[in-house]
Formats: sequence, C-alpha cells, structure tokens
Amino acid sequence: MLRKELERRGGWGNGGAMTTEISSETLGPTATNGGREASKGTEPKATVLASDDILSGRLQIKGSGQILGKFSGQVDCDGDLFIGPEAHVEADIKSSKVTVAGLVRGNIVATSRLKITNTGRLEGDARVGALVVLEGGVHLGVIRVHPEGVPEAKDTAIVESTARTASVVTLKTVQNPVGRVRKFWGEFF
Repeated sequence: MLRKELERRGGWGNGGAMTTEISSETLGPTATNGGREASKGTEPKATVLASDDILSGRLQIKGSGQILGKFSGQVDCDGDLFIGPEAHVEADIKSSKVTVAGLVRGNIVATSRLKITNTGRLEGDARVGALVVLEGGVHLGVIRVHPEGVPEAKDTAIVESTARTASVVTLKTVQNPVGRVRKFWGEFF
C-alpha cells in the first residue's frame, strides 16, 4: 500500500526529498495471521534478566522468562524459561519448558520439556517430561524422563534409623556387584 501511494505521488525512486504527507492505513484491534487471531498489545510478556545484569536470590516468574546474564539461587517459572547463550546460571530451576543455550549449574525440573541447544551446557540433574538435546549440547549429571508427567519430589531417606528419636543412625551396607560380575565373566574367558 505504501509503495503504490509513493509511486502515485511521484516520490518513489526519484532521489529527491518528499514533503508530501502520506496517510497510513489503520488496522482494527485484531488482525488475522494465517488463520490465527493476534490482538495488539496482548503478546505474552516475558521477564528478562539482561546480559549485563547480575542477580542472586529467589526469582519467581509469572509467565515466561529469559535469563541472559548471571544468576545464582533458585528460579520458579510458571511458563517457558530461556537461558541465553551468554548466560551463567547457578541455580535450581523449576519451569514448564526450559531451553538451555548457556551454562546452567544446578538441578532442573521441567514438567513439559527440557531443550539443550548446541551452545548449552547443563551441569546437574534433571527431571523432565520430554528431552531434546541438539548436537553439541552438553550434560553432566542424571536426567530422568517422565513422559507420563514429572512426579512431585519425594524426600527419600538413604539411611534408616532404629528409633525416630535416637541420634544414632544405622547404615545399611550395599554389596559390591563388581566381584560377582568378574566371577560371571571369568567363567567365559
């Protein structure tokens, strides 16, 4: 529309300055894009920690968020969380979807999906609904994938005590399976 208006007034491509005022078309509050309605001003808002920012503590994000700088502590995000390629995060993270493009040291709970990009590095454990790791993405730790949904964290005791009020704790010994494996494979070789 703008091009036709410029050509009609003789101002397109002549190299001279135009002093005529050109009117612009005004759209209503909603416009359709490929069959989807998009309302002006209703884009989802995201909380952003900029690349030059440094923050520590507990970050609670309502909706989606982006961490592009340095953060240490704990992150609880209701929506999607993006960790930028230059980000350095030392925190435990809980979110619906987490995309790691930078460095994360800590544990992640992603109820829907965890994505580690080709520049991403996760040093810690994760419990996820789905997992995507692009070529070049690095993970050091344990990932548990729960396609049926991530269960709530349960406090599991590693030690047993004989009495709840006693201060003495009895540890169970775990047998070393290496000897049995050597004996088993030794019969074949």
